[in-house]
Amino acid sequence: AVTHGAPTPGLCIVSVENAIGASTVGKYVNTRLQQLVAQVNAELNAEKTGIDNDAKALDGQRATLDQNTLEQRAAALQVRANALQRKAQQRDREIQATEQKAINRVGTEMEPLIRQAYQQKQCSMLINRNSIILGNPASDITPQVVTALNAKITQFAFDRERLDAPAPTAAAPAAAAPRR
Repeated sequence: AVTHGAPTPGLCIVSVENAIGASTVGKYVNTRLQQLVAQVNAELNAEKTGIDNDAKALDGQRATLDQNTLEQRAAALQVRANALQRKAQQRDREIQATEQKAINRVGTEMEPLIRQAYQQKQCSMLINRNSIILGNPASDITPQVVTALNAKITQFAFDRERLDAPAPTAAAPAAAAPRR
């Protein structure tokens, strides 16, 4: 246990991360992201299982296939495995983009609430809780922000962001119309 000195008048602290994590909407975002990750994993695992089964079947046919056919089928399997790896990387980027967009939305909803709590407590300075080692809990406005956020929003609909595969770069048009 730590004994704190008197709170410094006008000095307040807040933890945006803790406010998001403790809020109803933050918990909803976390649960929804877990659902999206499970959907992605189901999609990727189904494809991986198909590739693995085809690889086992090809291995079982190794003795009966001529070398050329064996190499062609192995190459086709490798193409599928490489495509799956690229898809998995893309899905990972999509999940990251989805998480960032959802957290940004919560942050946008929370920003005026932080200002409101700051003014209600008559703060003259607000410090990020993660920037200090210890602080008097009486200076922390995070609980007020969580309460206000819970009253404002508890959930919002969002799905996985879709990031299209990068398009091949095309040459720039020879004569672009001048801007006016």
